[in-house]
Amino acid sequence: MLFDTHAHLNAEQFDEDRDQVIMRAKENGVSTIVNIGFNRETIPTCIELAEKYDFIYAVVGWHPQDAISMKEEDLDWLEELSKHPKVVGLGEMGLDYYWDTSPRDVQAEVFRKQIRLARKVNMPIIIHDRDAHQDIITILKEEKAEEVGGIMHCYSGSYEMAEIALGMNFYISFGGPLTFKNAKRPKEVAAKIPLDRLLIETDCPYLTPHPFRGKRNESGYVKYVAEEMANIHGLSFEEMSKITNENARRLFNI
Repeated sequence: MLFDTHAHLNAEQFDEDRDQVIMRAKENGVSTIVNIGFNRETIPTCIELAEKYDFIYAVVGWHPQDAISMKEEDLDWLEELSKHPKVVGLGEMGLDYYWDTSPRDVQAEVFRKQIRLARKVNMPIIIHDRDAHQDIITILKEEKAEEVGGIMHCYSGSYEMAEIALGMNFYISFGGPLTFKNAKRPKEVAAKIPLDRLLIETDCPYLTPHPFRGKRNESGYVKYVAEEMANIHGLSFEEMSKITNENARRLFNI
């Protein structure tokens, strides 16, 4: 059974048919979904979905694009939410130098605060890294993120960076871009990741895999990522589904 380790089913793109999308995921063999709430607006719906569906879990945090809006009371709120029985991690957190909607120093401070909170409550963290590879690694090291580990979400970096992350107790997760025909480097990196540290995801409604590229992504499409990952590692679809499912359950303690 498939495990989608990163979805945004609370996104407005699903407002018209959210329940149908979730049911389609089940029909496509998805047994578990970790849904991500990443700011003041998306976290409440994230918790509601986790409470409504037994196979949906929640991760809560502050996205770097929204870092400028985070207040001290929001950090307290995240700490309180971490006690919820369906909350299994903190994030997504990190740095985004592509959009730059929050000043970089603010992004870094909010990132550091969330890592410290994760260490305090002993929860894995989900890392968002866009065009900020070296600064991400520096902050993870300085804040002792290896104590909790987590996921390098929708990984797009080099294998050398992945090796550093693996050494810090992180799993490497791949999404829809892995299925793109021109995705040479992601396929090369994925081939080198140890099987016990591989994860798959959709990041839906974004980053839709082939053959639906350009359309809204759904959790059910994680099967296309699993198929591509199986091909890369020379395994069957069933074997890869089982491996990535077990890895995710181990990481999230589900």
